[in-house]
Amino acid sequence: MHLTALIEELKTSSIKHKSKIWKRIAVELEKPTQSRRIVNISKIEKFSKKNETVVVPGKVLGMGDLTKKITIAAYNFSKSAREKISSQGSKAITISELMKKKPKGSKIRIIG
Repeated sequence: MHLTALIEELKTSSIKHKSKIWKRIAVELEKPTQSRRIVNISKIEKFSKKNETVVVPGKVLGMGDLTKKITIAAYNFSKSAREKISSQGSKAITISELMKKKPKGSKIRIIG
């Protein structure tokens, strides 16, 4: 039930703030569980820049190392991924928290 509420919240925010990124993330999360994105920290490290905000519309796994200070928002995190992210001074937040921080959806990179 939590996922359904998040998808509705994303669609509502997309319309309210005229932001296409929230609609795109909602569409990604509507996919079947097996089709959702699964991303390792190593991929986030490779495709992100320092102090950037990254969204993973799926799950973040702990394989790899994170050397940059970034904010990562995802639907789900593995325990090891959450530990690695916080130990490097970065932030692991939910997509809902990110929507409240950046309602317009500007300067956000989708990885996956």
